[in-house]
Amino acid sequence: MADNLHKFTINDIDGNLINLNQFKGKPVLLVNTASRCGFTKQYANLSNLHREYLKKSLIIIGTPSNSFRQELDEEKDVKEFCLVNYDTKFIISEIIDVKGSAAHPLYKWISETYGKTPKWNFFKYLFDGEGNLVESWSSITKPDSSQITDQIDKII
Repeated sequence: MADNLHKFTINDIDGNLINLNQFKGKPVLLVNTASRCGFTKQYANLSNLHREYLKKSLIIIGTPSNSFRQELDEEKDVKEFCLVNYDTKFIISEIIDVKGSAAHPLYKWISETYGKTPKWNFFKYLFDGEGNLVESWSSITKPDSSQITDQIDKII
């Protein structure tokens, strides 16, 4: 089993492989997202956070998922939705599962290593520069809330 976040790869929304090893030394905020959820407006908060921390090396990765039956069917539709409605500039992955036996290996590792499984869309996981989980938050905590930014500031 992997010992930190940097051991994983994930495809971005365009199908390009992203090796998370390239983010060594940088904090990573991982968020499972969905386009048709009551929390979808948090894409705006994620975009704000991305702009605010761009020069401070924070990496944000949104992972669209239909695990809760609220995501569009195709990557091209998710990409268009995110760009048109929220001007997203942070990393968006391909559509993946985030829970259960079909979960992406990254989310399986989070569940097995830390006992943290998304209960709904827009769960947030903050990893330090060594790839270890620092904290996680539920859907109701906005990505740019002081609860999250305080933790980011501590590890930058």
